[in-house]
Amino acid sequence: MSKSEKTRLHIIETVAPIFNKNGYAAMSLSKITKATRLTKGAIYGHFQNKEELAMEAFRFSIRLVLKDLNKYIKEGKTPLQMLLNVAGFYKNYYSYSKKFGGCPILNIGVDSENQENSIANLVRSYNERILEQFSILIEMGKKENEIKTDINSEIYAKRFFYMIEGAVYMSHIMKDEHYLLDVAETVQQIIVNELKA
Repeated sequence: MSKSEKTRLHIIETVAPIFNKNGYAAMSLSKITKATRLTKGAIYGHFQNKEELAMEAFRFSIRLVLKDLNKYIKEGKTPLQMLLNVAGFYKNYYSYSKKFGGCPILNIGVDSENQENSIANLVRSYNERILEQFSILIEMGKKENEIKTDINSEIYAKRFFYMIEGAVYMSHIMKDEHYLLDVAETVQQIIVNELKA
Protein backbone atom coordinates (compact mmCIF):
# COMPACT_ATOMS: atom_id res chain seq x y z
CA MET A 1 0.00 0.00 0.00
CA SER A 2 1.45 3.37 -1.04
CA LYS A 3 1.72 6.34 1.33
CA SER A 4 -1.16 8.02 -0.52
CA GLU A 5 -3.37 4.92 -0.15
CA LYS A 6 -2.51 4.69 3.56
CA THR A 7 -3.45 8.35 4.06
CA ARG A 8 -6.73 7.88 2.20
CA LEU A 9 -7.56 4.83 4.32
CA HIS A 10 -6.61 6.72 7.51
CA ILE A 11 -9.03 9.51 6.58
CA ILE A 12 -11.86 7.07 5.85
CA GLU A 13 -11.30 4.98 9.01
CA THR A 14 -11.13 8.11 11.17
CA VAL A 15 -14.18 9.94 9.84
CA ALA A 16 -16.47 6.93 9.23
CA PRO A 17 -17.76 6.67 12.82
CA ILE A 18 -17.96 10.48 13.09
CA PHE A 19 -20.06 10.77 9.91
CA ASN A 20 -22.21 7.89 11.14
CA LYS A 21 -22.77 9.54 14.53
CA ASN A 22 -23.18 13.18 13.49
CA GLY A 23 -24.64 12.92 9.99
CA TYR A 24 -23.61 14.50 6.72
CA ALA A 25 -24.84 18.06 7.30
CA ALA A 26 -23.25 18.35 10.75
CA MET A 27 -19.87 17.09 9.55
CA SER A 28 -17.80 20.19 8.78
CA LEU A 29 -14.40 20.29 7.15
CA SER A 30 -12.93 21.65 10.38
CA LYS A 31 -14.19 18.54 12.24
CA ILE A 32 -12.64 16.34 9.56
CA THR A 33 -9.25 18.09 9.70
CA LYS A 34 -9.28 18.05 13.50
CA ALA A 35 -10.11 14.34 13.69
CA THR A 36 -7.60 13.27 11.03
CA ARG A 37 -4.93 15.85 12.02
CA LEU A 38 -4.53 16.64 8.33
CA THR A 39 -4.87 19.88 6.43
CA LYS A 40 -7.77 20.86 4.19
CA GLY A 41 -5.43 20.41 1.21
CA ALA A 42 -4.53 16.88 2.30
CA ILE A 43 -8.21 15.97 2.61
CA TYR A 44 -9.12 17.37 -0.79
CA GLY A 45 -6.00 15.81 -2.27
CA HIS A 46 -7.67 12.45 -1.68
CA PHE A 47 -11.38 13.27 -2.10
CA GLN A 48 -13.14 15.59 -4.54
CA ASN A 49 -15.55 16.87 -1.92
CA LYS A 50 -17.29 16.10 1.37
CA GLU A 51 -19.93 14.00 -0.40
CA GLU A 52 -17.34 11.63 -1.85
CA LEU A 53 -15.70 11.27 1.56
CA ALA A 54 -19.08 10.63 3.21
CA MET A 55 -19.90 7.93 0.65
CA GLU A 56 -16.55 6.22 1.16
CA ALA A 57 -16.96 6.45 4.93
CA PHE A 58 -20.40 4.82 4.68
CA ARG A 59 -19.06 2.07 2.40
CA PHE A 60 -16.27 1.41 4.89
CA SER A 61 -18.67 1.10 7.86
CA ILE A 62 -21.29 -0.99 6.12
CA ARG A 63 -18.73 -3.37 4.61
CA LEU A 64 -17.33 -4.07 8.09
CA VAL A 65 -20.82 -4.81 9.40
CA LEU A 66 -21.73 -7.02 6.42
CA LYS A 67 -18.42 -8.88 6.64
CA ASP A 68 -19.11 -9.76 10.28
CA LEU A 69 -22.76 -10.58 9.55
CA ASN A 70 -21.80 -12.90 6.67
CA LYS A 71 -19.14 -14.59 8.80
CA TYR A 72 -21.74 -15.24 11.51
CA ILE A 73 -24.32 -16.49 9.00
CA LYS A 74 -21.84 -18.93 7.45
CA GLU A 75 -21.35 -20.64 10.80
CA GLY A 76 -24.67 -22.34 10.02
CA LYS A 77 -24.33 -25.66 8.21
CA THR A 78 -27.72 -25.52 6.45
CA PRO A 79 -29.78 -22.70 4.91
CA LEU A 80 -32.22 -22.85 7.86
CA GLN A 81 -29.39 -22.56 10.39
CA MET A 82 -27.89 -19.68 8.39
CA LEU A 83 -31.25 -17.89 8.39
CA LEU A 84 -31.55 -18.38 12.15
CA ASN A 85 -28.02 -16.95 12.45
CA VAL A 86 -29.16 -13.73 10.73
CA ALA A 87 -31.43 -13.13 13.73
CA GLY A 88 -28.79 -14.36 16.16
CA PHE A 89 -26.27 -11.82 14.91
CA TYR A 90 -28.50 -8.97 16.08
CA LYS A 91 -28.65 -10.18 19.70
CA ASN A 92 -25.36 -8.36 20.36
CA TYR A 93 -25.82 -5.64 17.75
CA TYR A 94 -26.50 -2.87 20.27
CA SER A 95 -23.00 -3.00 21.79
CA TYR A 96 -21.39 -4.16 18.53
CA SER A 97 -22.66 -1.18 16.48
CA LYS A 98 -21.46 1.39 19.02
CA LYS A 99 -17.93 1.16 17.58
CA PHE A 100 -19.40 2.47 14.31
CA GLY A 101 -21.34 5.23 16.05
CA GLY A 102 -24.54 3.22 15.63
CA CYS A 103 -26.05 1.32 12.71
CA PRO A 104 -24.72 2.80 9.43
CA ILE A 105 -27.78 1.70 7.43
CA LEU A 106 -30.14 3.41 9.86
CA ASN A 107 -28.09 6.50 10.72
CA ILE A 108 -26.85 7.41 7.26
CA GLY A 109 -30.10 6.31 5.61
CA VAL A 110 -32.25 8.62 7.72
CA ASP A 111 -29.72 11.45 7.60
CA SER A 112 -29.29 11.28 3.81
CA GLU A 113 -32.99 11.10 2.98
CA ASN A 114 -33.30 14.89 3.26
CA GLN A 115 -30.03 15.63 1.47
CA GLU A 116 -29.76 16.26 -2.25
CA ASN A 117 -26.84 13.94 -2.90
CA SER A 118 -25.97 10.38 -3.92
CA ILE A 119 -25.66 9.01 -0.39
CA ALA A 120 -29.36 8.10 -0.09
CA ASN A 121 -29.12 6.10 -3.33
CA LEU A 122 -26.03 4.33 -2.02
CA VAL A 123 -27.80 3.38 1.21
CA ARG A 124 -30.81 2.12 -0.78
CA SER A 125 -28.53 -0.03 -2.93
CA TYR A 126 -27.08 -1.69 0.18
CA ASN A 127 -30.59 -2.21 1.58
CA GLU A 128 -31.53 -3.93 -1.68
CA ARG A 129 -28.46 -6.19 -1.45
CA ILE A 130 -29.29 -7.17 2.13
CA LEU A 131 -32.92 -7.91 1.22
CA GLU A 132 -31.74 -9.97 -1.74
CA GLN A 133 -29.38 -12.00 0.47
CA PHE A 134 -32.18 -12.69 2.97
CA SER A 135 -34.43 -13.81 0.08
CA ILE A 136 -31.68 -16.04 -1.33
CA LEU A 137 -31.26 -17.76 2.05
CA ILE A 138 -34.99 -18.45 2.21
CA GLU A 139 -34.98 -19.76 -1.38
CA MET A 140 -32.01 -22.02 -0.55
CA GLY A 141 -33.97 -23.37 2.41
CA LYS A 142 -36.92 -24.11 0.11
CA LYS A 143 -34.69 -26.02 -2.30
CA GLU A 144 -33.25 -28.04 0.60
CA ASN A 145 -36.81 -28.80 1.84
CA GLU A 146 -36.08 -27.01 5.13
CA ILE A 147 -38.52 -24.17 4.42
CA LYS A 148 -42.09 -24.48 3.14
CA THR A 149 -42.24 -24.05 -0.61
CA ASP A 150 -45.25 -21.71 -0.52
CA ILE A 151 -43.38 -19.10 1.54
CA ASN A 152 -42.94 -15.77 -0.23
CA SER A 153 -39.21 -15.14 0.20
CA GLU A 154 -39.36 -11.45 -0.66
CA ILE A 155 -42.14 -10.67 1.82
CA TYR A 156 -40.38 -12.44 4.68
CA ALA A 157 -37.02 -10.87 3.80
CA LYS A 158 -38.63 -7.42 4.00
CA ARG A 159 -40.47 -8.31 7.20
CA PHE A 160 -37.28 -9.49 8.93
CA PHE A 161 -35.32 -6.47 7.78
CA TYR A 162 -37.83 -3.84 8.90
CA MET A 163 -38.34 -5.62 12.23
CA ILE A 164 -34.58 -5.69 12.83
CA GLU A 165 -33.99 -2.08 11.79
CA GLY A 166 -36.94 -0.95 13.91
CA ALA A 167 -35.43 -2.72 16.90
CA VAL A 168 -32.03 -1.17 16.13
CA TYR A 169 -33.65 2.25 16.20
CA MET A 170 -35.52 1.58 19.45
CA SER A 171 -32.49 0.08 21.19
CA HIS A 172 -30.32 3.08 20.37
CA ILE A 173 -32.91 5.78 21.02
CA MET A 174 -34.01 4.17 24.30
CA LYS A 175 -30.48 3.01 25.22
CA ASP A 176 -31.86 -0.46 25.86
CA GLU A 177 -30.55 -3.58 24.13
CA HIS A 178 -33.68 -5.57 25.00
CA TYR A 179 -35.46 -4.40 21.83
CA LEU A 180 -32.79 -6.19 19.79
CA LEU A 181 -32.73 -9.21 22.07
CA ASP A 182 -36.50 -9.51 21.68
CA VAL A 183 -36.54 -9.04 17.91
CA ALA A 184 -33.80 -11.65 17.48
CA GLU A 185 -35.88 -14.18 19.41
CA THR A 186 -39.09 -13.14 17.61
CA VAL A 187 -37.53 -13.52 14.15
CA GLN A 188 -36.14 -16.92 15.12
CA GLN A 189 -39.61 -18.00 16.34
CA ILE A 190 -41.16 -16.84 13.04
CA ILE A 191 -38.56 -18.85 11.13
CA VAL A 192 -39.24 -21.99 13.18
CA ASN A 193 -43.04 -21.65 13.45
CA GLU A 194 -43.95 -20.15 10.05
CA LEU A 195 -41.15 -20.95 7.60
CA LYS A 196 -39.74 -24.29 8.69
CA ALA A 197 -41.03 -27.24 6.68
